Amino acid sequence: MWKEYVWHRQTLTQMADRYGRTVQWVQRQLDAAPISSVPDLPQRIIAVTDTTFFGRGYGILVVRCPRLKKNVHVHELQLETPAEYHAARASLETQGFIIEAAVIDGKRGVLAVFPDIPVQFCQFHQIAIVRRYLTSRPKLPAGRELRAMALALPTIAEQTFTNLLAIWHKRWEQFLKERTYTPNSRRFQYTHRRIRSAYRSLKTNTPYLFTYQKYPHLHIPNTTNSIDGFFSKLKHLLNTHRGLTIQRRYKLIQEILGL
Repeated sequence: MWKEYVWHRQTLTQMADRYGRTVQWVQRQLDAAPISSVPDLPQRIIAVTDTTFFGRGYGILVVRCPRLKKNVHVHELQLETPAEYHAARASLETQGFIIEAAVIDGKRGVLAVFPDIPVQFCQFHQIAIVRRYLTSRPKLPAGRELRAMALALPTIAEQTFTNLLAIWHKRWEQFLKERTYTPNSRRFQYTHRRIRSAYRSLKTNTPYLFTYQKYPHLHIPNTTNSIDGFFSKLKHLLNTHRGLTIQRRYKLIQEILGL
């Protein structure tokens, strides 16, 4: 009954009709049903980490190991902070897992959670950051060139990208220094602030965008896509069961994530 409820997207009313019982009876059976998870033996893992939210103030942080093709950690949170990632790492290491490398989405401060191991910044998140600054169709040539470089991240070597970024900056250096007087603030501000921000993001994150190339033996993914795909599936399944208490929703989440 539990698996039918979770995986076949059956509502309480539908199941009550099927079993000829009340909705309350079905709910009691579901509350008593155990989560069908199989604990993983502690081992060396690559920790792909990410967080998703279900409305304001409630989300989950998940750690997935691509080699195992399994999620190895989940916990609830109200805000995505470095402390939550510290808690996830501590939990895994307390169980005996050895984290050899981490893949992160670029949340500010999370990099400091893994100072002693290789860290890969998700390339797709980096592309999204650049898109947010420049839009999908930049009007200025400098923006179009920078966006094209960002889109090339998954197919380019670190040294090539570093060289291209340096060449781009030299070409547009004076352009980036242009300032415009703004009457409201009564001062001069950089004219092309969004292009400057996109460049600064790429420049700052370059050391972590190609970590997977530096440690080929670890088979580090260059994105958090393996978790992002699970989040889409998770929300699709949960969408059937609206109005759940937080406790019941979390039980469903644990079942779907295999934890």
